Amino acid sequence: MVTATTTYKRAAANGMAFLRKLSDDERATYARIPEEIDFVPHPSFQLASTEGRLFGEDAETVNVPQWTQYPEVPEEIAPRQRGKATLSDEDEAKLFLSYNYARYRLAKLIDAQTRRKSATRAREMARWYARALKCRANIVRANMALVLAMAKRTRIPNVDFTEIVSEGNMALLRSVEKFDVSRGFKFSTYACRAILKSFNRQATKTGRYRQHFPTEYDPEFDRSDYDLKKHDMQLAESIDSLREILSRNGAKLSDVERTIVLERFAMGSHKKKRTLAEVGQMVGLTNERVRQIQNVALSKLRMALDESYLKV
Repeated sequence: MVTATTTYKRAAANGMAFLRKLSDDERATYARIPEEIDFVPHPSFQLASTEGRLFGEDAETVNVPQWTQYPEVPEEIAPRQRGKATLSDEDEAKLFLSYNYARYRLAKLIDAQTRRKSATRAREMARWYARALKCRANIVRANMALVLAMAKRTRIPNVDFTEIVSEGNMALLRSVEKFDVSRGFKFSTYACRAILKSFNRQATKTGRYRQHFPTEYDPEFDRSDYDLKKHDMQLAESIDSLREILSRNGAKLSDVERTIVLERFAMGSHKKKRTLAEVGQMVGLTNERVRQIQNVALSKLRMALDESYLKV
């Protein structure tokens, strides 16, 4: 049986005993930190004043535009916006500098943590990772409208609009990871090109898929039981027609032929088919003779059905 003490001893043996000093939230955040993290460098990251300028108590807060678009709103209705519509150049630059500086500090902490585990360093890692996630969320929320704007201009055959938007969202996230604010370009310029390229890749992938699978599943093409039901109906109609022919002797059968057919195929009053031997005893003939008469009678009945009921 594995107890909490046993689990802690195993963690301690693996050099993870320091996690006990962290709070539950810090442990949860620390567990999500990847083993390696990339960032876009900037000359200001080497300055001691950068942390205070971006994350200090006196750091200016960036008001991120609150943009919402509900799925049920038609495309011709403008999305609802609160406050300013877009970020200013200064606010955008600060958000990206904050995001990459948080990743820069986190990357240094990860490198040090791999050499020697520390609860204090783990707490710092959780703090910087939470800051990086918050900055990324603000950047994405401020630029979500770019995806819909590009998606509405794009038409890919056989691809739903929601799939196009999903592909654009992934391209937006990749753009946030790679954008270098020090080059002086607006993020929207960089992101729109990346989003359109992702749409082109989606179109190419869809076209290649269609070459191998030209049709999609359609429930209307499922196999129907109409043929089986039609066969059963035709069989029932044929039996009724055969009974009618036998009742009025439309095939001009002799008494012996009619008796053999009725008894052999349970067309009479009883519902059980009789064997050749049983019918032979009834009419006083051998089995082989009964079989011969049966075949002749069936030929007459088939001709009567063809002439009277199957011709249109």
